[in-house]
Amino acid sequence: MLEAEELTIDNGGFLATADLSLAEGVRAAVVGPSGGGKSTFLGGIAGFLPVVGGSLRWRGGEISGLPPAERPVRVLFQEHNLFPHMTVAQNAGLAIDTRLRLDAAARRRVDGALERVGLAGLGDRKPAALSGGEKSRAALARVLLQDKPILLLDEPFAALGFVLKSDLLRLLSDIASAEDLTVLMVTHDIRDALGFADEIIVVADGDVAPPREMAALLADPPKALLDHSGASALRARDDISSGWMKHRLIL
Repeated sequence: MLEAEELTIDNGGFLATADLSLAEGVRAAVVGPSGGGKSTFLGGIAGFLPVVGGSLRWRGGEISGLPPAERPVRVLFQEHNLFPHMTVAQNAGLAIDTRLRLDAAARRRVDGALERVGLAGLGDRKPAALSGGEKSRAALARVLLQDKPILLLDEPFAALGFVLKSDLLRLLSDIASAEDLTVLMVTHDIRDALGFADEIIVVADGDVAPPREMAALLADPPKALLDHSGASALRARDDISSGWMKHRLIL
């Protein structure tokens, strides 16, 4: 279980506070207005931002004092963070060895990860030669090679079109299920969470609310969620619940 007890995270003077728990293997969407603290919350869990109060525990052990590399966390960012001078395979291989001293078994692991995300045969390409969707897949391949139980996603597919984003969310859902990952996914569009997330965490004005089940939140959405830019989907709940929309949104 991931537990935040009176957790306070400092992002340059902006404070985000959380008091919640998330069961192992649960997928939660993190939603709310821009500037409300969603990325700050993830940054504190990952160790990129300082925890200035409270406790952050994983499986009962305190992790708030650990450096990012020692936390049980893998992160997928919107910017992909691919090194332009490296090939796709090298970028993925950094997850195994930052010096890229990969033996034959490690190189097979990289090839397997690229194949799993649909980039088989593209390992020798540089990021500049990839499409936006292919860059997202390359970043996902690198995440796949990290053996850590918590996956943090900070709007990784926000710049992609609906169909491509749906394909990648479906792939991500398959991976999360296969590896029993605990997932926190920041999104500005509530539709991204439908069919992917089990629970929703609403963040507004630095306040990180405890997770709620998807169905319960959609039935009675808080004002912070209705006000933010992704709330149009909530106002169309009849469409969301229809069979056609369920299919289109990977429900």
